[in-house]
Amino acid sequence: EEMNRLIDSIQQQGILSPLIVRPIENTADEYEVVSGHRRLRAAEKAGMKEVPAFIYALDRDAAAIAVVDSNLHREHILPSEKAFAYKMKMEAMSHQGIACGQVGHKSRDAVSDTESGRQIQRYIRLTHLIPPILDMVDERRIAFTPAVELSYLIPKEQNMLFSEMEYGDCTPNLSQTQRLKSLSMQGIFTEERLFTIMSEEKANQKERVKIPTD
Repeated sequence: EEMNRLIDSIQQQGILSPLIVRPIENTADEYEVVSGHRRLRAAEKAGMKEVPAFIYALDRDAAAIAVVDSNLHREHILPSEKAFAYKMKMEAMSHQGIACGQVGHKSRDAVSDTESGRQIQRYIRLTHLIPPILDMVDERRIAFTPAVELSYLIPKEQNMLFSEMEYGDCTPNLSQTQRLKSLSMQGIFTEERLFTIMSEEKANQKERVKIPTD
């Protein structure tokens, strides 16, 4: 829907905000889009042959940071998209000589003007989740904070957990994820302990019977 609205806008008014591109190294006349991927795609769908663009000589790390900054300001962004975006920006800033720890601690503006360094690190933790569980976070079947706790489980343990969630059609709450993380950190995570924790009855899962007052 957003793309269709953007296409309609471009057809009627053209591209009001130029793209930002950078020259690709070791090429004569090729450019990489830094900011404006959606505008370019919409322009192509609208049948445009040319688009306005500003050219900036950025290296790959500076370009990566610019790409992340432009994407983080999108209206709708999934937790997984934000997680990998922050990770890419942190790695790029690290290549520029800024330690990851300093980025979040020294100045939150260095990475994000809206979130603290601790919250950014928590988002980056989501990149350690296996794809099926990360999908569940994007689908809001698993809340953000429990997902961060699950990111400390090794892939084998996460696969065991995912199988249990699929079989029992359930997801762990914060208390359960914290205990699963503790088992993993202690090296005593087993299928039996996983089943014991996941088979607990939750308050919001208890069966209830409603009887009309009359």
